[in-house]
Amino acid sequence: MTEPGQRTVLAFDFGTRRIGVAVGNELLDSASRLDPLAARDGIPDWRVVERLVATWQPELFVVGLPLELDGSELEMCLRARKFGKRLFGRFGIPCEMVDERGSTREAKAIAREEGHQGNYRQDGVDGIAAALILESWFLRRKEPPSA
Repeated sequence: MTEPGQRTVLAFDFGTRRIGVAVGNELLDSASRLDPLAARDGIPDWRVVERLVATWQPELFVVGLPLELDGSELEMCLRARKFGKRLFGRFGIPCEMVDERGSTREAKAIAREEGHQGNYRQDGVDGIAAALILESWFLRRKEPPSA
């Protein structure tokens, strides 16, 4: 097991049709987008996830939690939590949920800045959102605990 602060982390931006994926390392505090996973009603091809896990050998999963602006949880939060539990159940790798409010909007803005013309499915917004979720997790773990 890698020392704390040096783990490889796989992050997911859960969706019912596509699941964004990013990988990063705590030591570098940076995230790289990967190809999104196709999903059917929120269920990916688990063989593809197995290949990701075999390739990157993560020691932690991070899954975005799509909270409402007021912090409340709706059905998508329950589904994202279920996805996180399935990741843990299948691979035995811990999974943390992260508030992802605003990540999709920010991902679309980044895609526009990169010159994409609004075809977000082809332009990788899911991967951008997953990378933003992972980067926010990196930042949050460095924040001092609130008193």
